[in-house]
Amino acid sequence: MPVKKGRRIGVLTSGGDAPGLNAVIRAVVKTASGLGYEVLGIEHGFEGLIGEPNYRVLSGADVRGLLPAGGTILHTTNKGHFGGKHVVGAEDDPYVEAIENIKKLGLNGLITIGGEGTQSITLELSHLGAPVVGVPKTIDNDLAGTDRTFGFDTALQVATDAIDRLHTTAASHNRVMVLEVMGRHAGWIALHSGIAGGSDVILIPEIPYDIQRVADKIMEREKGGSTFSIVVVAEGATPRGGSAFYMAPGRLGGVGFTITEQLGQITGKDCRCVVLGHLQRGGAPSPYDRILSTRYGAAAVMALHDGITGEMVALRAQDIVTVPLEEACGHLKTVRPHSDLVRTARGIGVGFGDDKD
Repeated sequence: MPVKKGRRIGVLTSGGDAPGLNAVIRAVVKTASGLGYEVLGIEHGFEGLIGEPNYRVLSGADVRGLLPAGGTILHTTNKGHFGGKHVVGAEDDPYVEAIENIKKLGLNGLITIGGEGTQSITLELSHLGAPVVGVPKTIDNDLAGTDRTFGFDTALQVATDAIDRLHTTAASHNRVMVLEVMGRHAGWIALHSGIAGGSDVILIPEIPYDIQRVADKIMEREKGGSTFSIVVVAEGATPRGGSAFYMAPGRLGGVGFTITEQLGQITGKDCRCVVLGHLQRGGAPSPYDRILSTRYGAAAVMALHDGITGEMVALRAQDIVTVPLEEACGHLKTVRPHSDLVRTARGIGVGFGDDKD
């Protein structure tokens, strides 16, 4: 369908990168083009709406081959000028500047792809009158309002594969292998990969751990004839009565190495640590994430086309729906300590470093 004058949709990616971002962009362009819209790709997240707008027109040729590609062709930033709390009437207000540029570009709608921080900025833009629709993205799967975020399944596969590989070397050397995975405030990656990979201990932010309980679990296995153990720990896991570990102000890191050192001292066993870090974010999205990303991108365009704004596309059961942006902002979706997943793990003998082990 030929593009009709004045029909434009913008799309941007913000926050941490995640497998599936390019698949969303591809779906946005292909769906919008089919409905007669021109698509402007805003570069470097919301920063592309500050000053002289930084964008490029995206055609079908620009998104060809993007479905399996990791990263984002539009690049991304973490909040930038939008990092502080929005104060109405403040001098050099980035939100007002962004609104002016949205109007200047003649956008009928703006699709923002990102996590809780991104959707909070999107909500504020909506309050100021911008026609916006959010798309949920985070490998941590901690965004409220949706059953699943794209990027999580790929990160889960990477973590599970790492556990599978660590099993063989741990068994060969009778070692304790500690795997640190991402998860600042929520333990979804650690919990799912720990169960899928057959780990012996899973430490998550939602259940503070006692290192002695973890050591007891390892020695219990030793007495039972299992001379190696796998411990999966989320980067935001905290010791009972303590706080999360930071490598620098605002930058989590170090819990895996600390636990490894402590377990070595208590158990006397050879303990080693592996930190997956950004390996979980990179690379090609899984088939599930490619499909989910495509569904999200198409649904976001269709929502704008139907006049729906101020909402986020979301997965509820088996369907893609839209939910108010407020549902995705202000709080995170965390693991419930008494959920069936945690109970399942405990039932098969997995320890969480607490009194219930």
